[in-house]
Amino acid sequence: MNKGYKTDLGNYHIGYCENILNNNSFKKVKNKVQLILTSPPFPLNSKKKYGNLNGNEYKKWIESLAPIFSDFLTENGSIVIELGNAWEPKKPIQSLLPLESLMAFVGNKKANLRLCQEFVCYNPSRLPSPAQWVTVNRIRTIDSYTRVWWMANSDFPKADNRKILRPYSKSMEALLKRKTYNSGKRPSEHIIGEKSFLKRNGGSITHNVIELEQIDDDRDIRLPKNIFSFANTNSNDYFLKLCREKGMPPHPARMPLSLAAFFIEFLTDEGDLVLDPFGGTNTTGYCAEKLGRKWIAIEADKKYAEQSLLRFSDPKLNAKVKIL
Repeated sequence: MNKGYKTDLGNYHIGYCENILNNNSFKKVKNKVQLILTSPPFPLNSKKKYGNLNGNEYKKWIESLAPIFSDFLTENGSIVIELGNAWEPKKPIQSLLPLESLMAFVGNKKANLRLCQEFVCYNPSRLPSPAQWVTVNRIRTIDSYTRVWWMANSDFPKADNRKILRPYSKSMEALLKRKTYNSGKRPSEHIIGEKSFLKRNGGSITHNVIELEQIDDDRDIRLPKNIFSFANTNSNDYFLKLCREKGMPPHPARMPLSLAAFFIEFLTDEGDLVLDPFGGTNTTGYCAEKLGRKWIAIEADKKYAEQSLLRFSDPKLNAKVKIL
């Protein structure tokens, strides 16, 4: 497989995103991408097998991508980027590089972007890191989250939080049943009306802290219904099982299925086009295909491109794949 593959809804390309997106063949999708959803290589202080840049070199590279990505967005399109934390070499000190890179990206005047909202993706199953300062010296806590940044080239990009409503909590269900609550003025000086919380809206508005697993064992996890199905799907187990059977070490920095599904549901409609410039094992394409969105994924590493094909052999997806 040298060029990639395609399905009824998407195309997977092998190569560096800067080169592929600047190719004349991609002019036809300029201004047609509704969502760019991606997780670029993190700015790590030691080289990993999946590749990364360091320091100012990384910052300049991230900044250079802003106008390239922006050119592909619709007038109300969005860019969502997951950026992990980084630490100073041999020091128990967090690096400012991820934040500096974000500011350089969104501040690139050629891109005309603005920051819509910050999200925090909490994953209690992450291994203790940075290991030297968490498990050896015991002077830091586990770095258990990544930041996800939502940007757009307009003040009002397409978005609808009614599509990602969470189930009501048990206490809210009880309130709706008894039809009474403590209304009036709060210490914050907000005034709560007598009927403000009595209307059923299909669920509660989702927070910008996304739990991949529940934080509190005594409280039910309350992901939006469609996202909950991804969080509890056996699709990821199916993918990892095939990786083991074929002797393929899985990509070490895979985007969680539920995270990709969350933003695809929130920021796009069926039939919209989603782009992932750092496709990896194609979590974005898989979720887009399952949710009825068109998709494009790009990946520089052929072995991850081959590994991504395993996702589309999932019998529950029923995708028709053609190798290019």
